[in-house]
Amino acid sequence: MNKIFFHSAPPQAARKPVEDTRFGVTRRDDYSWLRAENWEEVLAAPEKLPEDIREHLEAENAYQAAFMADTEELQTTLIAEMKGRMEKAPVSSPLKRGPFAYGSGYREGADHPYFYRVARDGGAEAILIDMNHHAEGTEFFTGTSIVTSPDHSLGLWGYDDKGSEFYTLRIRRFEDGVDLPEVIEKTSGYGYWNASGTGFYYVRLDDSFRPVDVLFHRIGTDPAEDLLIYHLDDPRFYLGIYGDMQYRHIFISVTDSDSSELHVLPSDMPHSPPRLILPRQERVHYQIEAAEDRFFLLTQADGAEDYKVVQGIWTGEELADIQEVVAHEPGRLIESISVLRDFFIREEMVDGLTRIVVRDRESGEEHVIAMDEDVYTLSHHPGLEYDAETILLDYSSPTTPWREYEYNLRSRVRVLLKEQKIPSGHNPAHYVARREFASAEDGTLVPISLVHRADLKRDGSAPCLLEGYGAYGLTYPMGFSGARLSLVDRGFVVAFAHVRGGKEKGENWYRQGKMLKKRNSFSDFVASARHLVKQNYTRHDRLVAEGASAGGLLMGASLNLAPDAFAGVVAKYAFVDVLNTILDESLPLTPFEWLEWGNPVEDEEAFKYIASYSPYDNLKPADYPPVLAMTGIADPRVGYWEPAKWIAKLREVSTSGAPALLRTSMGSGHFGASGRYGRLPDTAYAYAFILKITGMMDSRPVAPRQP
Repeated sequence: MNKIFFHSAPPQAARKPVEDTRFGVTRRDDYSWLRAENWEEVLAAPEKLPEDIREHLEAENAYQAAFMADTEELQTTLIAEMKGRMEKAPVSSPLKRGPFAYGSGYREGADHPYFYRVARDGGAEAILIDMNHHAEGTEFFTGTSIVTSPDHSLGLWGYDDKGSEFYTLRIRRFEDGVDLPEVIEKTSGYGYWNASGTGFYYVRLDDSFRPVDVLFHRIGTDPAEDLLIYHLDDPRFYLGIYGDMQYRHIFISVTDSDSSELHVLPSDMPHSPPRLILPRQERVHYQIEAAEDRFFLLTQADGAEDYKVVQGIWTGEELADIQEVVAHEPGRLIESISVLRDFFIREEMVDGLTRIVVRDRESGEEHVIAMDEDVYTLSHHPGLEYDAETILLDYSSPTTPWREYEYNLRSRVRVLLKEQKIPSGHNPAHYVARREFASAEDGTLVPISLVHRADLKRDGSAPCLLEGYGAYGLTYPMGFSGARLSLVDRGFVVAFAHVRGGKEKGENWYRQGKMLKKRNSFSDFVASARHLVKQNYTRHDRLVAEGASAGGLLMGASLNLAPDAFAGVVAKYAFVDVLNTILDESLPLTPFEWLEWGNPVEDEEAFKYIASYSPYDNLKPADYPPVLAMTGIADPRVGYWEPAKWIAKLREVSTSGAPALLRTSMGSGHFGASGRYGRLPDTAYAYAFILKITGMMDSRPVAPRQP
């Protein structure tokens, strides 16, 4: 690979050394000044960024723009390709509730959805809200779905117009399409109605972006007078709420990465104190679905690390007559449950593949819904009505565009309702999706999902994009991506390494990739890269790695571990300054994160372990490949300063002469640009970088042939 890409000198961040001593270890940080002292203000109002930091980020943006100038035509081509695979005006299947059915859709060319309803048995669409109207004139905008009141007269919706994840709640009156005067700010974006429809419950965030209060708002009153239902004063926990399908109960969840507890109150009794359902237990998470006064619990109690299901009667004071419904089975991860009047449904994952199991509540008879492909994603939506006998199934694979089925739980008949249309054309037979298993350092087999053209020659010449995440117990099944085909059709193998830290192989897979075992995630990823080379899918000088957020940590740590394994790295909103962040209790997520990474403030072992892999702290002289870091100035989850510091130090130590780029959006947050089409330029930019560093800039997409 040619190491000389660009002759212009990159920006040089000023060095302003700051020292910090913990547990007898003194660390020097030359670039800590890139974190604005008024970072909380900046997240809410990016224009308040101090001038010296702004000048540096703008210089970085100018540098990366100059480096990527020769890809501008390619980026335009990529955006056109991606648009060509997007359905022009998709509309969801409406879900029935009472006299209406509710759905959403996009108008042709629109960035944001509209929400509508029709008469239960069909008819003309009545538009409830069109997010495009509210997005006009904003640099960033994302709206939530609309939550309808029990009497169908009002809808609750939220929006964030900065990327800071402070959502404003509004109440839409359906009769005339006007929003009521109440404006509720600094919320999580969602709320749940009480049974009478006179008000709703919601979560408020504090100035540090932490969810701290559950409140009840009564329609027609001043939000400043909203009733406090529950206050959380421990930043180590995360606060959330949800309601049941019948509007009977409101559940308040208090969770960390190791345990959970739920409180419940009748939805029409906001003045009644919430009741704790079960006491907190170490290493026990649980969630509840309500069926009238019977609660179904998905729980890890009694050593059921991959979850079991029990049911009990809620007396209003306690859970009584608890009985097991589904026994624990190690390696079978029960991910979610749904309860209808006559049926109990669970989604479970085995070896990274999902299946749906349906049980008749009266007879106890079960049947399984699964798919035949080696790699796919499958989920269900129970609908909006408790007495329903049908559910919606969502299915796709790397080769098969999204399909939506109506599934009759009693007759087991599956009817195709919607199929993603690819305007530019698509033949699944022209592609292959398969599963590989890499052998990690300790012999553990790491699943890899991948897709490529059916006519690919396994001679090692193909370029490859290897993605990964591996944190918080999140699973990442690979579904269909029209954008991804812009690489696949140019001969790329696109793969995802399901490293330890996710839950693709159960709870133990997660625990083997967190806390004092976190380094397993990084060695798994490197092993996955080496496996793809060994199996002649690609070569190391053709293999680019990509990850976002905690996946950015995976990128940075894997790069330090084996810089020779990668032709380049793309790290988006990357959590790369791990030790400094997890030492700082003032940051929004830090106390909550201690059970994921360890608490280096109080625990010397955790401090030294995190210090041993934190990407920023472990940069050393080496031949690093080209690196692209992408971030947003209003990101409340991973501060913009983390990738900014990382790139500055990477340039300082790299001996390769390869470019290190920082691209900062001055008007968005953790999830990048907003809107259906608004996100495409970011993807096209990253893909253009990947094509450039692999020598594929002049390649053209080729319609694959079956071998």
